[in-house]
Amino acid sequence: MIASSPALRLLPAAYRPLFAHRDFRRLLPALSACDLGDGMSVVAVAWTALSIAPHGRAGLLVGAAVAAYSLPGAAGALLLGRWLRRLPAWRLLAADSWLRAVLLGCIPLAWAVGALRPAVYVALLAGSSVLHAWGGAGKYTLLARILPPQQRLAANALVSSSGSASVIVGPALAGFLAAAVSPAWIIGVDAVSFAVLAVQAGRLRPRPAGRRGQRESAGDDAVASSASPVDTEQAAAGRKVLRGHRELLGILALTWFFNFLYGPVEVALPLHVTDDLHAGARLLGLYWTLFGAGAVLGALCTGALRRLPLWPVTLGIVAGWGVALVPFGLGAPAPVTVTCFALGGLIYGPFTALSFTLFQDRTPAALLTTVLAARGAALLTAAPVGTALGGPLTAAFGPRPVLAASGLATLVLAAVAATARALGRPAGRGLGKDGDQVDPSSPAL
Repeated sequence: MIASSPALRLLPAAYRPLFAHRDFRRLLPALSACDLGDGMSVVAVAWTALSIAPHGRAGLLVGAAVAAYSLPGAAGALLLGRWLRRLPAWRLLAADSWLRAVLLGCIPLAWAVGALRPAVYVALLAGSSVLHAWGGAGKYTLLARILPPQQRLAANALVSSSGSASVIVGPALAGFLAAAVSPAWIIGVDAVSFAVLAVQAGRLRPRPAGRRGQRESAGDDAVASSASPVDTEQAAAGRKVLRGHRELLGILALTWFFNFLYGPVEVALPLHVTDDLHAGARLLGLYWTLFGAGAVLGALCTGALRRLPLWPVTLGIVAGWGVALVPFGLGAPAPVTVTCFALGGLIYGPFTALSFTLFQDRTPAALLTTVLAARGAALLTAAPVGTALGGPLTAAFGPRPVLAASGLATLVLAAVAATARALGRPAGRGLGKDGDQVDPSSPAL
């Protein structure tokens, strides 16, 4: 009856059966609320840092705050597997959500009593993100437990669409609210959304009694064993494969540096808005909203790009993103840079899907899981490390030079990658698509 309600008839047919599952109906609104809260925090985290930064230290504090909101999660994914790997998926999601709810909730409280010092702020953000990679792993593992296999792709797509939509709506809403209330209170809204998700995740624990409950509990344990953000054993096996395949190493290196060079943008852009443009949070929200809209449109165009040669298109995306950042360093007015940032999102959008496709096309099917595990482990640190570096660079040189330097360095990356690919020479035998040994005579990075 629920799956055939008038509202659900507006959805594509593939998504309607999902809402016949009570657990999914409980979980999806909470996940969407958290996505919206995280979208708002894109603006609120940086803007709160700007509001409490000591004179002359804004760049350092923004960099530290943005990095603290992500980098500990990468460390937690790599270091906490011994203790968290075997926890049920619902418990992983609930633990991450409660931790974020409590520590992020302390930020507006500390603001209200005048105790939100820079060190306290960075510590709260860092602590809140320690389990976030595990929470993400628990989320998708939980979806796999509560839905039959034939419905998981549709569920993953729906949840991912919620995250993409939040990048469009969240920054704009945060920019609007920041004109009326302190951005610390916006982070508090994010905290409330995580508390709701924690409660909902706790309601999804498997029933302990009866044969059905035993089967669900056993199934949850089986799925939870694969819930780690990084499977260290598979990552180690994947690294062995990568060492023997130069092109896959090239794809991985290109992706790592591309993400790394993107990191400083998250620090420099808020300071560009305040220091160079003398504007407020609404303009910062507009930048990120249009970037998100462009990225969604770009991702939707990925299917068409798939018909073109993947390597040239991938390198073109890297170069195009670099070009989009250069006008910031030329002192272009806000309408021009806003347009460039939106076009940058459109260009940037397909990159992840295309880079995954390159891995899928170049890796034997039997080894794909191990290679992707190694890829995930290697890329966890790229953007957070770039973000952490962006703080000192912005403090030393200013936001415009950092944005321009990020763009120019990305152009150099594209040129170096294209040159290395054109001049590449065989250096041994690699793995073909079917796992056979082949001579990698085609140019590779």
